Amino acid sequence: MGNADTKLNFRKAVVQLTSKSQPIDALDDSFWDQFWSESVTNVQDVFALVPGAEIRALREESPNNLATLVYKAVEKLVKVVDSSCRTQREQLIALNCARLLTRVLPYMFEEPEWHSFFWSSLPAAAENDSVPLAQSLINAVCDLLFCPDFTVTSTKRAGPDRAEELSGLDSCEYIWAGGVGFARSPPRHAPHEAARTELLRLLLVCFSETIYKPPQQAASHHNRWIAYFTSPDNRHALPLFTSLLNTVCSYDPVGLGLPYNHLLFADTLEPLVEVALQILIVTLDHDTSNAVSEDSEEVLPDNLFINYLSRIHRDEDFQFALRGVTRLLNNPLAQTYLPNSSKKVNLHQELLVLFWKMCDYNKKFMYYVLKSSDVLEVLVPILYHLNDSRADQSRVGLMHIGVFILLLLSGERNLGVRLNKPYAAAVPMDIPVFTGTHADLLVVVFHKIITTGHQRLQPLFDCLLTILVNVSPYLKTLSMVASTKLLHLLEAFSTPWFLFSQPHHHHLVFFLLEMFNNMIQYQFDGNSNLVYTIIRKRAVFHNLANLPHEHAAIARSLAGAGGGGAAGGGAAPAASALPRSRSTESVAETAMEGSRPAQPAEPGTLNATLPDTPALGTMTERESAHPPAARERLLPDGTEQHDKPDKTTAPKESGSWRPTAEWVGGWRGKLPLQTIMRLLQVLVPQVEKICIDKGLTDESEILRFLQHGTLVGLLPVPHPILIRKYQANAGTAAWFRTYLWGVIYIRNVDPPIWYDTDVKLFEIQRV
Repeated sequence: MGNADTKLNFRKAVVQLTSKSQPIDALDDSFWDQFWSESVTNVQDVFALVPGAEIRALREESPNNLATLVYKAVEKLVKVVDSSCRTQREQLIALNCARLLTRVLPYMFEEPEWHSFFWSSLPAAAENDSVPLAQSLINAVCDLLFCPDFTVTSTKRAGPDRAEELSGLDSCEYIWAGGVGFARSPPRHAPHEAARTELLRLLLVCFSETIYKPPQQAASHHNRWIAYFTSPDNRHALPLFTSLLNTVCSYDPVGLGLPYNHLLFADTLEPLVEVALQILIVTLDHDTSNAVSEDSEEVLPDNLFINYLSRIHRDEDFQFALRGVTRLLNNPLAQTYLPNSSKKVNLHQELLVLFWKMCDYNKKFMYYVLKSSDVLEVLVPILYHLNDSRADQSRVGLMHIGVFILLLLSGERNLGVRLNKPYAAAVPMDIPVFTGTHADLLVVVFHKIITTGHQRLQPLFDCLLTILVNVSPYLKTLSMVASTKLLHLLEAFSTPWFLFSQPHHHHLVFFLLEMFNNMIQYQFDGNSNLVYTIIRKRAVFHNLANLPHEHAAIARSLAGAGGGGAAGGGAAPAASALPRSRSTESVAETAMEGSRPAQPAEPGTLNATLPDTPALGTMTERESAHPPAARERLLPDGTEQHDKPDKTTAPKESGSWRPTAEWVGGWRGKLPLQTIMRLLQVLVPQVEKICIDKGLTDESEILRFLQHGTLVGLLPVPHPILIRKYQANAGTAAWFRTYLWGVIYIRNVDPPIWYDTDVKLFEIQRV
């Protein structure tokens, strides 16, 4: 009963705060202390007892009281730090201040006028000691994150002389977990982990000012909270970075592996890992330049978190970080004999952002990842999530980041080489059964995304095919299943009505032809399956070479598409949908045992909107494998085509666009078909002769013949290998910022920190 009374008192204080017509005196400590007294003991109570509508009313009608509430809460945190937070009562006061600020701050960030409030000084501060409120808050929270017997285990002996002054404590001795730069693993203590989680959650709220900026502003917005937290002015920057990274990378959700142990014991570590990971990706995000804004002279300090991440260089540290990320990425995929017997964590989206940042800021780490087959431990879970998410429009962002990472890795020769490792199907995926390599897995999953994915994935087709082109010169033995899938894509993409329906569709054909050319020129010996499939499907290449380009033929092709594109809903969607292939390859196939088909989002799923996919030309280096004459208009490599009059490459613009004979003629003659036509010219008569002479109907004999054949001296001179490397650009930086904050918004449901606040960086839609 007593607990209910104390909650009632807390509620009365909240009502008093909003209903008083006069500002409440800042010196009335008996009133203000009610908000952080022992009356509430968890963050859920604070969220229930302080409704969002009342915080808004307080902001609009009694702004002085709101300002005083926040001042007093920060002041209380500072005082608790000054007394080193030694008693349980002080620790509860600190947590209650953090809980209240976690609740209130998002409603203050909603209103731009309040942003500068946090960078003004505490009223009680002397003139010469005017520290902005935001800095006082961050300093206090960071001190508390290394507070012996509150958030860390004390290393000193018990006794009256043991208590350390927080202000002078060397926090490097209290790093939370062993790993990078810190060998010792301190003992775990659940209350300490829970306290860290609540304090980190408050920091995450402080950093969330970004989500209250419209996309254009957010793209160049420099978050001063993050800038200060990651600056040399924060004396805990190094131990904080190390603690966050090591906490994430040392986490093993399965632990000792006892079945169902996660159902018997509460895991205080998972919420800590989750918020630590979210803090990491947010703090590693802000680095586009050091100027606060174009109009301002103020320059931001270096981001030490990015600095520390970029300077990691020891192989054992790389191994620890990579093993930690891959352990957590592969956790949801692990199969157990007892259903639901091992703990599954749902951190893959944040982990992929962290992995991206690690590769982006530390090239030595990326080369370490690609140096061995360990890269496949990242590749397989990415392909699993891409395949599993392809029908769910609420997971379009996850599809993008997976593809962006593969595009980044495919820019290095080593990925193509590693893909030749045999694939043992340990993870049940909804794809055809095949025996082959990781390259086959890549092709089969990409084919599935393109042919059966959500329509919003079409902007990714260029990226998917660029990845395949990048790795193609190194793929030694493509399976028959994968070879058939690639030819099926070419057959679908080269259908006249599909080619003529959008101004950029012919780019997809150029990519596929470039991929076939690479494999024929550089890996002919091992790729008899692919060569056999090209011979069998030779009509596709002959049709491309003889593509009609007169006005009447173009009109007939488009008119004939009316009934063919079963995408429904009028001509435009039908014109951009992928055509159904009439070939035998489109028949139903047996999926892997234990797999389940990709499902659309369940009704009511929340989805944060994202900026448009950056054009491939802005994401990759502007090079072309084709002769200079071919570069002008046709290749999706970011060259001059983007500045030409036919720049109508976005579907929304294509309503007024019409293909012309001149346009088709401009790229039709530049299709790189010479290598394949020469191959067909040499091999088709030989294969036909064998079939007639030996009466063959068995393809294994033909494959054996092709395996021992050679085209040395018969093909055109090999073109130089071109890899389109990812290059950093403003479009993907803005995309990542929006994506990671959208993930963080939707993942924080208990308590629902930002729900019902007026977020401007993205819209929240119900699918």
